[in-house]
Order: sequence, then C-alpha cells, then structure tokens
Amino acid sequence: MFVIELTYIKSISEVERYLPEHIAYLDKYYKSGRFIMSGRKNPRTGGIIVAKAESADELAQIYNTDPFFINNIAEFNVTSFTPSKWAEELNGRLS
Repeated sequence: MFVIELTYIKSISEVERYLPEHIAYLDKYYKSGRFIMSGRKNPRTGGIIVAKAESADELAQIYNTDPFFINNIAEFNVTSFTPSKWAEELNGRLS
C-alpha cells in the first residue's frame, strides 16, 4: 500500500485548469482497482491518494501519468506502508 501526498506548487487557478483531467485520471485508477480513496487536504494545499501497487516502480508509472505531475502542478511524496489493522468493512478489499 502507498500514500501519495500531493502538494500544490502552482496557483489554485492552475490547479482548477487541470482538475477535470486529474479527475479522469483518478477515475481510471479507481476502475482498475489501484486507488482506494483520495481527497483534498484542508486547507486546500494539495491532496492525498491511498493506492495499491505491486511495487514502488509500478506506482511511479501510475502517478507519472497524473496531469498534475505531467504539468508540474504539484509535488508528489510517496510513503509505502503495510496495513496491519483496518475497519471490518474493508475486509477483502485491500488485497
């Protein structure tokens, strides 16, 4: 499992310009089963994506296609972790 933390490095107007493409990117990886959850930070300085991937290299191939990455809208920080406890309703959904 991975947490991808995005931190905007451009203005919110630039973020908004690429937001429809970013949402399409998110939808693609939700459909593939790679993304588990995502959302904006509060205050709105970036976002968080919780993702599944076989390796850091596979994850890099995924986030390198994010319009926010391609257009240098945000910096990306990735943290790998191994879940050891989770809410019962997530049973069977994390593997």
